[in-house]
Amino acid sequence: MTSPRLVATDLDGTALRSDGSVSARTAAAFARVEEAGGTLVFVTGRPPRWMHAVAGAVRHRGLAICANGALVYDLHTEAIVESRLIAPDVLEESVRRLRRHIDGLTFSVEYEQGFAHESDFPVGGWDAQRVNGQRVETSRLTSRPCAKLLALHPSMHPDDLHREALDIVGDLVTPTHSSGRGLIEMSAHGVTKATALAALAGDLGIKPADVVAFGDMPNDLPMLTWAGTSYAVANAHKDVLAAVDHVTAANNDDGVARILEDLF
Repeated sequence: MTSPRLVATDLDGTALRSDGSVSARTAAAFARVEEAGGTLVFVTGRPPRWMHAVAGAVRHRGLAICANGALVYDLHTEAIVESRLIAPDVLEESVRRLRRHIDGLTFSVEYEQGFAHESDFPVGGWDAQRVNGQRVETSRLTSRPCAKLLALHPSMHPDDLHREALDIVGDLVTPTHSSGRGLIEMSAHGVTKATALAALAGDLGIKPADVVAFGDMPNDLPMLTWAGTSYAVANAHKDVLAAVDHVTAANNDDGVARILEDLF
């Protein structure tokens, strides 16, 4: 089996354990990729401010494509090296349309550095435990460019909410979802994990056929369909399982590491 030139993997739900940790086996498998001369790229919906622990766990190896393709982040230096942002006028119009057509939405935004949210946006997960984002009025929320616009609904199924968001603002931004709850993540129009990965690979002279990609949620689908070889972990969303070439073990069973051990 020929080793790929580039390995692209999602983090949460894919390469990371469900508690957000990098297992020793997975960290060792990542090291094998770079030691063999391969390029390792983490392709995640996470913002850069959520990457410090991952960078440390992998000894600052590799690059990261963050915020679903909006930001390229160097794990060696922990610095943003490229941005594809949503303009303020597009943000404002997107929020206006979504609010007009779907009742109950609240909004937050991810900037290149930090995030902000409306006062009634429920902050959860990592942010609830460690960082309380800035609470602002909607007009301030959309007043400067951002990497990602997020819209949360308290009860809608994420697949249903995504379909509606795509109809309402798909001409302005690129909606997707990855959290398993009614949270839609929107990047600049045309920006996906695949577009950022394709640009990075192109700069390195690497073709899709030389790329293997791993994922678990709908925001991974563009990347998985672009890559020459695609894997879903066993715990993946049904649409991802249906789209990939192969299925490996679940994230908590080091599914990504198992494949990398065979490839490298």
